[in-house]
Amino acid sequence: MQLIITDAWLIKSRAVHLSGTKLLIAIFMLSIGLMLCSAALYHWVFLKGAREGWPIIGSLVRLVVKDEFAQRDRFLRENIEFMAKKLGEMQAKMVQLESLGERVSGLAGMNPAEIKVKPGQGGRLVLGRALSLIELRETLHELDEVAGQSADLLTVLESRLFEQKIKKMMVPTQSPVLNANLGSVFGWRIDPITGRSALHTGLDFPATPGTAITAAAGGVVVTQEYQPEYGNIVEIDHGNELISRYAHSSKVAVKRGDLVKRGQKIAEVGNTGRSTGPHLHFEVLVQGIPQDPQKFLNAGRNLIAPAASQATLSSSAVSLSTKGK
Repeated sequence: MQLIITDAWLIKSRAVHLSGTKLLIAIFMLSIGLMLCSAALYHWVFLKGAREGWPIIGSLVRLVVKDEFAQRDRFLRENIEFMAKKLGEMQAKMVQLESLGERVSGLAGMNPAEIKVKPGQGGRLVLGRALSLIELRETLHELDEVAGQSADLLTVLESRLFEQKIKKMMVPTQSPVLNANLGSVFGWRIDPITGRSALHTGLDFPATPGTAITAAAGGVVVTQEYQPEYGNIVEIDHGNELISRYAHSSKVAVKRGDLVKRGQKIAEVGNTGRSTGPHLHFEVLVQGIPQDPQKFLNAGRNLIAPAASQATLSSSAVSLSTKGK
């Protein structure tokens, strides 16, 4: 590209040759110069007009500032309204959580008086002004404290229920022979072999040979051997000096040191040892002293009955609500 530069009287002239690179540099420098001039002119006009009180410039500046503040205020108000709506939803969920905690605490056997419950509130709904940012922050802080208290309460309830579950699983309350009729009970009786009065230290469950014998509770097998009086015997330690004994079995499915669960098969009914026929002799010992196993089995049935009643009531409520719809 060639540029011809002349003086004012068109007497002298000078030709300037611009290659591709020089042309791009010249265009770039010209663009930069125009941008700087425009920015300087903009700032000079607006700043000078704002300082000296030019009516048009002052009105334009106030309009721009007012529009900017209006946008910020609208954005802040919309966010506060959204947060207030979410806060209401969180408060409703916290009320449901507190109600659930009260019901669970009753199941866990905790005294409701020990639980710090927020006083009930209610009344007619009267819509008021929107919450300010400070009020919203304070309400969120209170909600955070309530959530922390509810979390602590449910943690305690979880521990209590888990402890109760472990205790129930470690107490021999389940019948060791399914659907078996009870023979001789715990107490004094006429011995079937000697015909003399003797203390029967357990319960007898007559059954066909090979019938499964299951653990009445979870624990550790501490004895698995043959004894002349008991035949093939299994003893399970449930902790707290509580032991259950299973005698006269024909076949044993566990060995000493095994961990067994409630309801797990440990042996089969037989006629070994001092016995007149196939049956299971079941004993419960506390600190080595034989106790009446029937008391433990009755306690197990009493625990199942309320649960079954509650399930029946729940199913009835569901059916009624379905009919109502």
